[in-house]
Order: sequence, then structure tokens, then C-alpha cells
Amino acid sequence: MADSFSKKENFKKKQQKLKEKAQRREERKENNDKGKTLDEMFMYVDANGQLTSTPPDHGEKEEIDINNIQLGAAPIEAEEAIKTGIVTFLSEKGYGFITEDKTKENIFFHNNNCIDQIKKGNKVSFEKEKSPKGFSATEIRLVK
Repeated sequence: MADSFSKKENFKKKQQKLKEKAQRREERKENNDKGKTLDEMFMYVDANGQLTSTPPDHGEKEEIDINNIQLGAAPIEAEEAIKTGIVTFLSEKGYGFITEDKTKENIFFHNNNCIDQIKKGNKVSFEKEKSPKGFSATEIRLVK
């Protein structure tokens, strides 16, 4: 029996795929990078941080004074203990938020931490304390 048209087309497609696969295999053999020498595979970083294939010139080294090198972590600058801000939100439930003047950060507070009676919009001074959910304000006083 004679083959149908679709069988002939499928056979042609398979033959074409085999040819393409053989061609790709030959290209891979020609462009093989596995045979490079060790020196060809090395990359160097120059003084500007760019990758180059040539080794850096050690004659251009910059002299650094040993006394200028800081060992360890940078010293932490002491923050002011008492900060100021404006009460931006105050709930009847006894909590609110203060916007700090310098950083514009919202800090939570509770009425139990208020020394003076405060209202929304009052300028207050407070101490910042780390709590499990972030920072909270304590020792809250009205600024006069």
C-alpha cells in the first residue's frame, strides 16, 4: 500500500529534525570552549573594578597610611534621649501616635505613659523605647 500524505510529511519532518540536530552537534564540536588553557580562563579586576583578561600592574599601587585604617565597627553616635514631636492621632481607647520632629517617624504611645494630659495637635517631648512591635514613646510631657 502507498503511504498517505500525512505519513510522508511526518517522515520529512523527522528527517529535517535529525539533520538540524546533527548540524547543532557539529557546531558544538567546532565551538568547544573546554579545551582552553588555565591562563585563558582567568579574569582579573583592575583598579577601577572592571574585569580584564590581563593581570594588573603591581607598580601603580597606591600607598595607604596604616594609621588611617579603622579597625572594627564605626562608633555609634549617641542620640538625644529626649525627643520632641506632635500628637497626630489620639484614640478614645487610650493610644495614639506622635510624629517625631526630626525624622518625621510615627511613634506609638499609650496614655499610661503620659505624664501630662495631652490632646491631638499638642507639641510633646518624649523618650523613645524599643518595643516588640517597633518603637514606642514613654515619659510623654507637654512642651510649653
